[in-house]
This record gives sequence, C-alpha cells and structure tokens, in this order.
Amino acid sequence: MRSGTQPLLGLLLLLSLQGSPLTEACSCAMTHPQDAFCSADIVIRAKVVGKKLLRDGHFGTMRYTVKQMKMYKGFEKVQHVQHIYTDASEGLCGVKFDINKYQYLITGRVYDGKVYTGLCNFNERWERLSLAQKKGINHRYQLGCNCRIKPCHYLPCFVTSKNECLWTDMLSHFGYPGYQSRHYACIQQKEGYCSWYRGMTSRDKTAINATDP
Repeated sequence: MRSGTQPLLGLLLLLSLQGSPLTEACSCAMTHPQDAFCSADIVIRAKVVGKKLLRDGHFGTMRYTVKQMKMYKGFEKVQHVQHIYTDASEGLCGVKFDINKYQYLITGRVYDGKVYTGLCNFNERWERLSLAQKKGINHRYQLGCNCRIKPCHYLPCFVTSKNECLWTDMLSHFGYPGYQSRHYACIQQKEGYCSWYRGMTSRDKTAINATDP
C-alpha cells in the first residue's frame, strides 16, 4: 500500500510544480499605443486615490478608486469613471497602480458597466508619455483606427494592403517601446492609404512612407 502511494504523491507534486509557472505567468503581445487606444472601450487620464481587495474569484479582484482628470474615449459607455477593476494577481495580468502619487493614462474594457484593465492594456504614468503619444491620445490615434499597424519581427517584411503601416520597432530597438511607438501615429490619408505621421512643431511635420518609418 505504501509503495504504491509514494510514486503517486511524487507524480502529483511534479505535475503541480510543472504547472505552477503556467498559472502564474502573464504573457502579452506587443501592441502599438495606437492599437491599444483603438481597441479599448475606455481611455482616461486619472489619479489613483484608493484601493480595495474584493474577495471574488480565486485570487480576488483589486478595485482602484480613481479621480478622473479627462476622458479621451468611451463617453457612450461610461459617463464618468470612479473605479477601475483588475485581477489582484500580477501572474493573471493584474496591474498595480501607486496610490496618490501619479496621474496615469488608463485604457480598458467595459463589462456590465464596470471598467476592467490589466497588464496587457496600455497603462502608463502620464509624465512618461512622449509629446507625440499625448497628441495621439488627444486626437491623432482616432484618425487611424481604420488603419492596420503590421508588426515586423524579422526581415524581409512588407505591407500587403494600402491601409497598413509597417511597425519595425522590434527590429531596431529589440523590443517595445521603440521609436515608432513613442513618436508616430498611423494615419489614414487620401484614397484610404495609411502612412506613418509624426507631427511635432511647424518645422517638423512630416508624413513618411508606410514602408520607411
């Protein structure tokens, strides 16, 4: 009896150890901020002023109380955001915000009138955003939501339709965020063509070809 039990317990322990990294790992695909904006239900700038752990689910849900500064997207879904919900476990892609320290750009989805976000959404301290990203959030990204930002992970890579912009940050910067993520928006031009656009000052307003970012 004992000899049969020990191998079984050993097998269960091995399986639990092998399975634990899978249940505690959060994996997100790299996303250009414009895609994150366009796919989100809600985009706001807010200061996080409180938090409360709700005991629902296996690890619980963290409810952050926010003071909304400005809403950029989502007026038709939520008039004013007071709470942000996220998984309490970072291993399940829950995001952690500092309390009463910074203003954040927060993007998320709306379910049953509640705003949910996570590590795979675009959440960043406002002061860390580039000027071009702030302008994109204000109005430029919205102009390119009908465009497709096509990631280029290795050469050669090409655009295959007129509404595509080739995203090459993964090649030149060995990951995200890169130069295109911080300084360019993919904007729809005449006749449905999309191209990278960088708008800074009057001296530096340049539309560049989609294949030459």
